[in-house]
Amino acid sequence: MQADLNLAKQRLKLKDLALVIAKNGKVLFETELHGISGLLNAIEQHKKTMQGSSVADKILGRAAALLFAYSGVVAAFAVTASSGGIQVLKDHKIFLEYEKRVPSILNYEKIDVCPFEKLTANILNPQEAYKVLKGRCG
Repeated sequence: MQADLNLAKQRLKLKDLALVIAKNGKVLFETELHGISGLLNAIEQHKKTMQGSSVADKILGRAAALLFAYSGVVAAFAVTASSGGIQVLKDHKIFLEYEKRVPSILNYEKIDVCPFEKLTANILNPQEAYKVLKGRCG
């Protein structure tokens, strides 16, 4: 787990990516695509192989954390993590390292809370979060 997490973290920073998923010493998925759509693409392409993987994400909010739980991620690293995202990972016993904690993730204009944070604010079930986010983005 720690080796995969380190691999994902190094790739994220070295290649200036938004999301990297690693498992068994190999990179399963990486993207520069910001927002929840990159993670949804990863789940679509690698749902079965994501079980037991480690993820490095630039920005981790509630929505991403719920999708990590949905896809069976065991460890995560975030450059920036929201309090809600951190709590979701704790609730699902997913190991987390992060550099910066923020109260919530903001939208691109940085004037309001991210729409995906709002969308998942009252969702506790990862399967429900996946359906809602997939319906909104996919």
